[in-house]
Amino acid sequence: MAGQPLILAPQSSTRRRGIALAMVVIAVTILTTLGIGLLAIGYGARREAISEKAEVAAMLAAEAGYEKAIFWMGQQQDMLSALQLGSPGTSGSLTFPDSSCTYAISLYTFVGARPVFRVVCDGHSGIFSRRVDVLTVQMISGWDMGGCRIPISSTTTDEVSFVNGETLDMPIHINKADDYPDTRDIFISGSPNFLQPVAMGESRYTSGGADKYSGVMSLFDGGIYFNQPSSRITDESSVQSKVNRFRDSTLAAYRFTPTASATSVANRQAAVQLEFFVDNGVGKVRITNNCTVRGFAQSYDSRTYDFKIQPGSGGSRFQRYYIYSYHLAPTNADSTGQRVTIPLTNTYVTQSFGAASSEPGGQIYVNGNVVIGGNNTAHGNDQLVKGKVTVVATGNIWIADRILVDGSHDADGKPTMDNPNVLGLLAQGVVKVVDPGMSDIDGIVSISGYTYSPVGRPDYPSAGSTSSNYYQRYLPDPMIVEGAITVGGGGWGAENVKRGSYGGRKEYSGNQDYLEVHGTICEAMRGVVGVTGTDGFLKSYHMDRRLLTGIVPGDIWMRGKYVPAPAGWHDYRTGE
Repeated sequence: MAGQPLILAPQSSTRRRGIALAMVVIAVTILTTLGIGLLAIGYGARREAISEKAEVAAMLAAEAGYEKAIFWMGQQQDMLSALQLGSPGTSGSLTFPDSSCTYAISLYTFVGARPVFRVVCDGHSGIFSRRVDVLTVQMISGWDMGGCRIPISSTTTDEVSFVNGETLDMPIHINKADDYPDTRDIFISGSPNFLQPVAMGESRYTSGGADKYSGVMSLFDGGIYFNQPSSRITDESSVQSKVNRFRDSTLAAYRFTPTASATSVANRQAAVQLEFFVDNGVGKVRITNNCTVRGFAQSYDSRTYDFKIQPGSGGSRFQRYYIYSYHLAPTNADSTGQRVTIPLTNTYVTQSFGAASSEPGGQIYVNGNVVIGGNNTAHGNDQLVKGKVTVVATGNIWIADRILVDGSHDADGKPTMDNPNVLGLLAQGVVKVVDPGMSDIDGIVSISGYTYSPVGRPDYPSAGSTSSNYYQRYLPDPMIVEGAITVGGGGWGAENVKRGSYGGRKEYSGNQDYLEVHGTICEAMRGVVGVTGTDGFLKSYHMDRRLLTGIVPGDIWMRGKYVPAPAGWHDYRTGE
């Protein structure tokens, strides 16, 4: 075989081609797998983004339902009455381009006498559903004002300023004034100190963008908030709705419609006299019906600050009213049942709505005026409230003595948080501290069938009713009122404050005494307390934070804002 050429088979080339083909197949497989994986990841990410968007849309829809519900609640005259009547709006729905929601409002429970409402909103978007479930309560401020102005005639008002040196240690709310030109609705002179939050109904800015508050923002140490919902205290229908529900839930024995039958008394006004005291550890109230109040009014608007809102005017017109001078009670009041003395717990009722019930509390309703004060030795002049009670009057409530709650007080003289005793006052007229200097306007009072009922403190303790000295009275300094004060027909303040050369209160000493409030104030507009350095009172107001806990009977609060209760907000997925 020598000399023959060597012929090699193409095995290595074929092997290389096979390896290359295998590598291509493997590469294609890997790339295909990667591509499919990337497509799956992209699809999953897109699907997750769509899902997240849908879930967010469902949540936003549920929150929108909650906002719609609490806005509707803030527009109601009285939420409990609205629920009881099944008013349209207690449930509803909203529709958006990519989502929708339904909501429902109900009464959940009472904390003391304060209603707690439940707002349940279900938002939907695609396959997702989210629920917002909130327990909400009506907001309570320390001092609510329908307006920071006082009436000075039948059609005009004047500014009332917070002044230099004043320290305001209670939350304040002031409704929007809708004034023109648009100026600040809170009036400030100097540098008062606002230690608690201030809520304004108006915007911080004018329609042209000017900052109305740039020069005073540093004064609000507790913060200031704008565009807040209005207090309902300026709406007569809202006040009337509260009064009606209170009347209907009060025991029949403690609903009064007094008559003023002492016809020889000038400018007579009908009233019920209430005296609160403690007897052997038991809180009691002495009720005298059918009292006749001797009224007095200046003959011209320019001579007085004693105005109230004219009913039906929407707060735009005012009228002089008859202030308190003194009052008479029927001489036979005890024997005829026109005067009774009872434990305060006899007036207790429980307001019930469905399965929810308030804690028991006292309620006294008067279709007319109320005088709180007297000369009964059982209470030693100071009115002392032991128990929980609210007094509602369709007329005025005249404060004719210092009013304190029984029980423990702190070093500053305010009721401690564990003090269970409380007084609520609501008047569709005004709530005012009387002028004791008016008590002897007619000298010696002797009318057959009626007995003069002294209030306040005697200038001459040993004087008898046949002496003119008997009718000279005074109020203590400081004058203290502990309670929740709601004034639907005007303002809280003092009567017969000097205007020009007319009027003028009788002070304990000097030109001005001190008026202390330990509680809350809600007034349709400001009332005059005093004229600085001249007459009346210097004010010292302190919020009683116990009132936030629902301790006051009768649900007399008027704010148009509802907020989540502590730990009351819950949101979660549904339908899984």
